[in-house]
Amino acid sequence: MPRCVIIGAGPVDPEQKELFVPGDYAIACDAGYRNAAALGVAPDLIVGDFDSAPRPEAGNLVVLPAEKDDTDTHYAARLAVEKGFDEALILGVLGGARLDHSLAAIAAGLWLAKQGPKVTIAGRGAVLRYVLPGRPARVPHDPEAYFSLFPLEGAAEGVCISGAKYPLQNARLMPDATLGASNETLPGGAEVQVADGSLLLVCAPK
Repeated sequence: MPRCVIIGAGPVDPEQKELFVPGDYAIACDAGYRNAAALGVAPDLIVGDFDSAPRPEAGNLVVLPAEKDDTDTHYAARLAVEKGFDEALILGVLGGARLDHSLAAIAAGLWLAKQGPKVTIAGRGAVLRYVLPGRPARVPHDPEAYFSLFPLEGAAEGVCISGAKYPLQNARLMPDATLGASNETLPGGAEVQVADGSLLLVCAPK
């Protein structure tokens, strides 16, 4: 099954062009079509209310109302589920001037991950993934990077980390604590599991 790549209107780095693989289905969100062009990608679909960029004159468009419940990125996430993708990569949603846009994209990514697909958000040197019950995450060994865990929906119960400098066994992570921050993998890589709740796994350079 091809992968869905959702491209937002936030910053993208030229090297992110290397993240695309043949067969990817690209959805550009609003001004994200400009990012797609900068990356040399022709979107299969462009969605948005076009409040941050002019409406394109060409392409497969889904025009959304300006007043709506879902952000453009969340709408794209819903389309990814409707089209049956089992993996999604989200670009152009981190590191912009609007922190609320980044947080909204992380929320949309969580919703998408809870529908089944494997979701990755990449940008500004960071890679974000979601850890859900029954869906552990592997963290490849990288001596030049940290990985951190943040609970997203209240307490995360039964958190286990193996193969890391700071292992955990059946731990409880709280949203108002930082126990899961700045861990390091051991040779062979780490594995993260959660029994109840959800975790945001953030990998970033030291």
